[in-house]
Amino acid sequence: MTSPSKDPNGLDNPTFIIDDGEHDCDFTEVGATVLDGEENQKGSSSRLAYAITDIPPWYLCIFLGVQHYLTALGGLVAIPLILSKALCLEHDTLTQSHLISTIFFVSGICTLLQVLFGVRLPILQGGTFAFLTPSLAMLNLPDWKCPAWTQNASLVNSSSPEFIREWQARMRELQGAIMIASCFQIFIGFSGLIGFLMRFIGPLTIAPTITLVALPLFGSAGDDAGQHWGIAALTIFLIVLFSQYLKNVPVPLPSYQKTKKCHFSKIHLFQIFPVLFALIITWLLCLALTVSDVFPTDSNTYGYYARTDSKGDVLIKAPWFRFPYPGQWGVPTISIAGVFGIIAGVISSMVESVGDYYACARLCGAPPPPTHAINRGIGVEGIGCLLAGAWGTGNGTTSYSENVGALGITRVGSRMVIVAGACVMLLTGMFGKVGAMFASIPTPIIGGMFFVMFGVITAVGVSNLQYTDMNSSRNLFIFGFSIFAGLTVPHWVQNNTELLQTGITQLDQIIQVLLTTGMFVGGFLGFIFDNTIPGSKKERGIVAWKEGFKEESEDTVDFQDIYDLPFGIGSKFCVANWFRYLPMCPKRLAHPSANKHNNYGQNSIHNISSERNIEINVDTKI
Repeated sequence: MTSPSKDPNGLDNPTFIIDDGEHDCDFTEVGATVLDGEENQKGSSSRLAYAITDIPPWYLCIFLGVQHYLTALGGLVAIPLILSKALCLEHDTLTQSHLISTIFFVSGICTLLQVLFGVRLPILQGGTFAFLTPSLAMLNLPDWKCPAWTQNASLVNSSSPEFIREWQARMRELQGAIMIASCFQIFIGFSGLIGFLMRFIGPLTIAPTITLVALPLFGSAGDDAGQHWGIAALTIFLIVLFSQYLKNVPVPLPSYQKTKKCHFSKIHLFQIFPVLFALIITWLLCLALTVSDVFPTDSNTYGYYARTDSKGDVLIKAPWFRFPYPGQWGVPTISIAGVFGIIAGVISSMVESVGDYYACARLCGAPPPPTHAINRGIGVEGIGCLLAGAWGTGNGTTSYSENVGALGITRVGSRMVIVAGACVMLLTGMFGKVGAMFASIPTPIIGGMFFVMFGVITAVGVSNLQYTDMNSSRNLFIFGFSIFAGLTVPHWVQNNTELLQTGITQLDQIIQVLLTTGMFVGGFLGFIFDNTIPGSKKERGIVAWKEGFKEESEDTVDFQDIYDLPFGIGSKFCVANWFRYLPMCPKRLAHPSANKHNNYGQNSIHNISSERNIEINVDTKI
């Protein structure tokens, strides 16, 4: 355990514990007393392996960080590949690999910013699908449609100046729209507007929002898994086997300590590495079946995309080292139509992220995020989108719901693990071969992983209803209608876009993006109905919701320690009185003079705090 004399802030929090002997994945000597199966299962099923402020051993942080990276891999790789056709890069796999490396690199930067200075929850940042629809709509405008010759592989010379001008002009247009729209998100976050809105958001708003993050993705998960159902089913089976059936089985591993020298320790490997183990096993199986030519070699044949060489061009052509930098595709340009469309994507992304914050807090054993943390989180996500636009990922960044699901499966909620994952993303963004290797994971494996992850996210969303009175017809209506509308309206709009044409391109894009985003439709309806249909706070679940979080967070520190600014900001540094009035800062920031009165007794402390309206909690000694 770290020294108790350190300030309870950020990474110096004295409640950060390396190993206290009470974690589910603690190292236990062979022959030591072990709880009976039933008692052990009860303890392990109700507790986190590592809570948000715990620090696992460094090697576990690395492996767990790699697992989070692999969990986000599907979305990180899919976004550049989806955009490549609209950017005229369909037959330029080398540039596609550069886009993949760039989005890895920027996601690592944004994750570090979010965990250290943003909402401070263990939540990964990555590309957002909410930006894809307006981006594709902008690139499908007559002025930006790709010339016919770029769709013909025999006519494309990826190194010719003419081809480079074609795709880079589109990328710069996309960059400018993302950077301007991100300023809107920065303002919403740091101005406190998003925190003000959270006063009116309860379980009946959060539940449909989180649930509809995952439910509409059944199509993409099914399409990926359907490339080879056998491999996808094996991936699902292994993840379920490791995370549910073998989670309480300790595995003896050789270890070394100065006091005990070489010995065997036990660790619950299956509980904390279910996704990583499943990916490795199925990937090796696909490699063996590829080498033996069991899988077909024709790309139009079922099962081809289970081959490990189906994406081989990316691995072959990617350089060993390439450092992404801002403006690598040129100076961004601005389009009003693009800005309006991306703003609609920003709104949807913010709604999703707020839901992810609550889901992440619940799964990592933290209380609900306070207003100032939500403000910072959304503001930092806006900064992340600004950086993504500057670097040229062709996309923004948002909180990754897939990794929230991973927290629920592994029960490892330490934010230091996410820091390690961010460092892995930074490295793979600079080493092109490494990123290309992970990008070559067969599609059916990713689809099988999504089956489990999206299921957990859906369950997390529905679980918020436990705090509401679901015997109330009011609550049944709000949740049921919100979910059904969130599935039905986007489906209809996608098939009838011509009926919503107003003649104004920008307005058409905004309408289409909002109405085709299920989480926005369901969350918005839940928000409106929950705040307009009469109902008590107890019936709405607001009281029990907040109390429930506190009861379930016995192993964590108070939210003031979790969500405070890091590195002593507000306690050692930047302690001016005006600092606490900023919407993104805690309201209980310490004042320099407070330390002078620590020994003056309780009355003196009370007088000081009353004068400045600051809550000061200290241990008084008389």
